[in-house]
Amino acid sequence: MRGGFVVDNSVVMSWCFEDEASPYADSALDALRRGRALVPAVWSYEAANVLATAVRRKRLKREDARRFAAALRRLPIEVAPAPDKTAVAALLDLADETGLSAYDAAYLDLARREHLPLATTDAALRKAAVAAGVDLLAPVEP
Repeated sequence: MRGGFVVDNSVVMSWCFEDEASPYADSALDALRRGRALVPAVWSYEAANVLATAVRRKRLKREDARRFAAALRRLPIEVAPAPDKTAVAALLDLADETGLSAYDAAYLDLARREHLPLATTDAALRKAAVAAGVDLLAPVEP
């Protein structure tokens, strides 16, 4: 993938929940409408889990969760191929070095490998990205 950015689940799920909306997340959605985003393979599981949990906790109706999942399919979000089993050690090392979960480390690793900016609202992931020399997606000017 050339161009675009890596987007993490904190940004994507904020598009679903009004109380999590932010100008930064809206800006990332605007950038996505003009280009493409890349996510690690774990993103699909994370997104499905957030929606399933929201339905279980009655934060979201099942039909609304399915509607949002359908909307995600229409967005230009490309799921990167899952790395092979040799990536486990590298992700373990990155998670250990940064204090991130292995899931969050997967977003940082992908952005670093692809030389793409990272869109995230997660403070720890933002800090780790800056420390690793990974650009953060800048807000899109209207």
